[in-house]
Amino acid sequence: QVQLVESGGGFVQAGDSLRLSCTASGRTFRQYAMGWFRQAPGKEREFVVAIGSDGGSTMYADSVKGRFTISRDNAKNTQYLQMNSLTVEDTAVYYCTAALAMPALKAGVGYWGQGTQVTVSS
Repeated sequence: QVQLVESGGGFVQAGDSLRLSCTASGRTFRQYAMGWFRQAPGKEREFVVAIGSDGGSTMYADSVKGRFTISRDNAKNTQYLQMNSLTVEDTAVYYCTAALAMPALKAGVGYWGQGTQVTVSS
């Protein structure tokens, strides 16, 4: 069992940056691929980004490539999502997720956090 707790959401202006964090419970954090999904009002939850268990591989949705960067610190059981050049289209609830393999994570099969709201104003 893995419990995930997100933090770092908030209200920002377009063009601003924000960093989300997700801390996992348990001693097996380093075994899991980690990532983020988001869900905007009236839309389905969508994949944003994922990072492999050792941090050596990453996957990004086209909509965030070049603007978002995922990283992880296995010693702290924490992953981070640095979001730059935010736009109003990035407004959503962001969910941290963990799975034993990146394909499973991207398919939405894994553990989930409770979500953190990111609101970008123009």
